[in-house]
Amino acid sequence: MKEALYYRSIGNKKVRCELCPHNCTILPGNSGICLVRKNVDGKLISEVYGRPVSIHSDPVEKKPLYHFYPGYQVVSIGTFGCNLKCEFCQNSEISQKHITDNLLSDERSLEEIIELAMLKQRNIGLAYTYNEPIVFYEYMMDLAVIIKSRGMKNIMVSNGYINPEPLGELLKVIDAFNIDLKSINNDFYRKYTKSSLNPVLETISTIAQSGKHLELTFLAIPGLNDDFEELIRIIDWIVNHCGNSVVLHISRYFPAYKMNIAPTPLKTLESLYSIAKRKLNYVYLGNVQDSDEQNTLCPSCKKLMISRSGYYSTLEGLDSTGRCKYCGELIIKHISV
Repeated sequence: MKEALYYRSIGNKKVRCELCPHNCTILPGNSGICLVRKNVDGKLISEVYGRPVSIHSDPVEKKPLYHFYPGYQVVSIGTFGCNLKCEFCQNSEISQKHITDNLLSDERSLEEIIELAMLKQRNIGLAYTYNEPIVFYEYMMDLAVIIKSRGMKNIMVSNGYINPEPLGELLKVIDAFNIDLKSINNDFYRKYTKSSLNPVLETISTIAQSGKHLELTFLAIPGLNDDFEELIRIIDWIVNHCGNSVVLHISRYFPAYKMNIAPTPLKTLESLYSIAKRKLNYVYLGNVQDSDEQNTLCPSCKKLMISRSGYYSTLEGLDSTGRCKYCGELIIKHISV
């Protein structure tokens, strides 16, 4: 356990957590909405510091990041907890559990995780993922600072529900982000995630303006957020705030956690893909079997740049600088370490 950052005392041993827009007021002995930041005698404590429950070496493409060092690996870690309550959560076995619901893993020191990242072949660094890394902010930050000092990369896969000040500190050490944009409708966020839309939009805009690598994921849920008009609004917002070359992953929903709606029809995904491609240069389908919509084409000459099978990539039409061999268009800024 470690004392948390971004909180303040408000009297009678109560504290207010200021890490995310929930700004939870927490009584002694209680935890915030994330279930892992606890008021212990007037101090806010991170109960998951140094206690990852998931550690794996994954292809970078699995995050998903398709334009950030394709073909490389990244050591990925996660803990318990999340600051959203998505009824369709795909990782509810760790994100929606309190630490007392499961046996905690053995403590893993910073150096132990760093050494693992440095020893793995073709590994570019660490990814903070699986559950919401915002809730293990202190552990992530301490690891990220060391990783950056060793010349490696940091990746954060997040719902984007974070306050501006802690986000600003993350931007100093995180190299690439994948942010979930679940809807462009605040009512959807309120009803199905118990949060709100605007902080997520602000996070995405801030990352885009920072120049850090950014990709977005949209999970298409039948009848809830897969309306074509809504997607058009999402695309227009993305183009206006992030540009038309930001990568968008349109992901297939499957029943999970509290939601048993049938999986997204493939025809719906293909239609959403076609709509998004009208204005965005790079759109991909996720959670589907091998398809052409997972490949990267040059937006200028339409030649094949990267072919993908599952999470594995083959560089087809790129030169060593990430440009199209045929027309010189810059496709991938981050291609080799």
